Amino acid sequence: MSTVVAVLGATGGVGQHVCSAFRASGDRVLGIARRPSAAGSALRLDLAEAAPAQLAAALTAHRTEIVVNATGGWVLSAEAMHLAHVQIVERLVAASTLMPDPPRIVHIGTIHEYGPVPAGTLIDESRRPEPQTGYARTKLAGSQALLNATAAGTARGVVLRAVNVCGPGTTSASFLGAVLDRIRDVRPGDRVPMTIADARRDYLDVRDLTDAVVRAARAPESTVGQVINVGRGEAVAMRQLVDWLLAAAGLPPDTIDEQGAAVQSKGGDWTRADNRRAARLLGWQPRTALDASLRDMWHDAARRYSEA
Repeated sequence: MSTVVAVLGATGGVGQHVCSAFRASGDRVLGIARRPSAAGSALRLDLAEAAPAQLAAALTAHRTEIVVNATGGWVLSAEAMHLAHVQIVERLVAASTLMPDPPRIVHIGTIHEYGPVPAGTLIDESRRPEPQTGYARTKLAGSQALLNATAAGTARGVVLRAVNVCGPGTTSASFLGAVLDRIRDVRPGDRVPMTIADARRDYLDVRDLTDAVVRAARAPESTVGQVINVGRGEAVAMRQLVDWLLAAAGLPPDTIDEQGAAVQSKGGDWTRADNRRAARLLGWQPRTALDASLRDMWHDAARRYSEA
């Protein structure tokens, strides 16, 4: 008998891949989103407005066994970040206490919850989180709400602290998504002024993140309550990522005319995740090379542009 998996944020860049992965493995997927679409959302529910009892009733009616929280994203205002990253998680936790059989909850957090670290640091789960930005602080608050409820026995959660993602469907609100939008109509010989952070960050293909989510959903009960970092374990220069995306578009590196300016970041200038716990507990490892991920990201976007 197939497992029923509810995916919150089912129409988002990560949520769509999570829905597809569980369907491919034979599970029944209940996609939940504010605006249902052909991407696979079966239940229209505004999680920013829904009371815990309403969410609990919906999950119970579908006999949900696993919930993946893929909501949130690159929202800007303090109010929007609190709503997307904290309040929705608190409502999900409250809903689980109202269910006769509480589901396992896989929550997608972020490596930025640890805050800035010195260059060269390999970030493992023993590091004390000290976030410095509104984005990172609210993401940590959401993760902590689930971890606290799990410790108290009122929820069954696993937190994946993921690095930045790339690959097919990457949102335009992200740095690489914004770069893709700016170069999509560029012709050879054109120059595009752009500010690129002098930073090195860990990036992961969205399909590798999705694989970690599926594994966390199926992992032994001993993984409940765990924080697990998910990344490639490599700190890559931002300019290198841009050059790979340019190559995928058939453009030379000098297409970008780098401009000097301050760059706002959701986290620090260095991220490199320690993957050893993910390997040990989930049997997970990244499989997609970043240059291949960015090629797929470009070709997926080109297909969508042509169909629009």
